[in-house]
Amino acid sequence: GLPSCPKSTVFHAGTKIDGDSVLTNGGRVLAVTSVGEDFEQTLEQSYKIIQDISFEGIYFRKDIGFDL
Repeated sequence: GLPSCPKSTVFHAGTKIDGDSVLTNGGRVLAVTSVGEDFEQTLEQSYKIIQDISFEGIYFRKDIGFDL
């Protein structure tokens, strides 16, 4: 399954369920949304969750949220 934490939510699309696994099924796949005391803590929390996600060809953006 996908990682879970009270401070983060993993939204997924372009996925399929296979038993207890969530598998990629094409397209943009995941969005990790987190909450924290400040921007840095929130960003750290999201990247911590991303470390628990793996699949072939994984790519994640590191520039989102910096235009605040």
